[in-house]
Amino acid sequence: MSGVRPLAALAAATVASVGGTRLSVIAIPWLVLTTTGSPVLTGLVGMAELLPYVVAKALAGPLIDRLGARRMAITCDLLSMVAVGLVPLLHFAGLLQFYVLLPAVALIGVLRAPADAAKQALVPYVADIGNMPLERVTGIMGASDRLAGTLGAAAAGGLIALIGPMPALMVNAGAFLASAILVSAGVPKQVRAVAAGQPVSYRADFSAGWAALRNEPVLMAMVVMIAVTNLFDQAYAIVLLPVWVREAGLDVSWVGILLAIFSAGAIAGATVAAATAEKLPRLFVYTTGFVFAGPAPMVALASGLPMPVLAGVLTISGFAAGFLNPIVGAILFERIPKAMVGRVIALVGALGWVLMPFGGLYAGVLVTNTGISPALVLTGMLYLVAALSPIAVPAFRQMKRQQPAKA
Repeated sequence: MSGVRPLAALAAATVASVGGTRLSVIAIPWLVLTTTGSPVLTGLVGMAELLPYVVAKALAGPLIDRLGARRMAITCDLLSMVAVGLVPLLHFAGLLQFYVLLPAVALIGVLRAPADAAKQALVPYVADIGNMPLERVTGIMGASDRLAGTLGAAAAGGLIALIGPMPALMVNAGAFLASAILVSAGVPKQVRAVAAGQPVSYRADFSAGWAALRNEPVLMAMVVMIAVTNLFDQAYAIVLLPVWVREAGLDVSWVGILLAIFSAGAIAGATVAAATAEKLPRLFVYTTGFVFAGPAPMVALASGLPMPVLAGVLTISGFAAGFLNPIVGAILFERIPKAMVGRVIALVGALGWVLMPFGGLYAGVLVTNTGISPALVLTGMLYLVAALSPIAVPAFRQMKRQQPAKA
């Protein structure tokens, strides 16, 4: 099998699963916002999916290493298809009350988490098969993730406006099926689970993964920073942007359009990063990317800029943000022992998302008490403080390149 085919299959699976997920990320909160009129309940439904997601992702790592990332990705994508399809089925049966929606989206989060972590854990495996530099593979995967965001956001806004949120969720279920098929057909079977040696116990495997992460100061610093910025990103996507769109008198399709404009810029940035990231100064690009990723779009929305100018700001911001995933991914895989990729990647993902369940709730309370423009400005300023933290924290100076970790 060509070394390019597994990478293409994994990238396509990422586009399918992440793009499909973007449908539910927009459809479910919009459903709650338009039926209840409550930003707080809108934030609460986002929390109901993300909190179980974070816990499940952290706990899935040892299973990924024992069973193999490929098997976990396929299995959990298939189960996610069933879980997402359950929401519209409950709706059409007349059973989808708010108290029923919460555990339904929690189930989606529990099943999405291992699938996402497993696909990321396949990255160094695919890089080895193709004998490609990590920055190139993580750049391609970053572009795929951004492409998924663009297609998913655009499709979400259009589909929800055209056919409603429930049929759109059925498309989301189909995307998970496509992702499972792509990984199954395109990524070769791993000879064994990644973890070397005989497993002692689940607890020992989990502890070993935590020790490997804790002993890398640059990874710990990145995880803390990403957790904070993800909190504000979630607040923006789940509540701040939809409320701004509604108060501007626009329909739901504009949520997707604005997210898609940002993601389109990020695709271009990630594509350039795939070709050039290994030659760029990591700390400067990393810090600049975060400054543009969050504060710039939030302040632009609050400033009441004309739509063409706003679109330009979002495009430039997305382009800069597109360099982040390739750099973060390369740093991770350079420092994680191959035998522990599943565990450490799952922990990094979980810790990086640990505050996200509260992002929507934070934004809902803030918007209710201050209004949308002050909420955008305040969140953008807090985001800026986090984005500039690598300048002051010494651990970030360890971002320099090194050979990938051995097993």
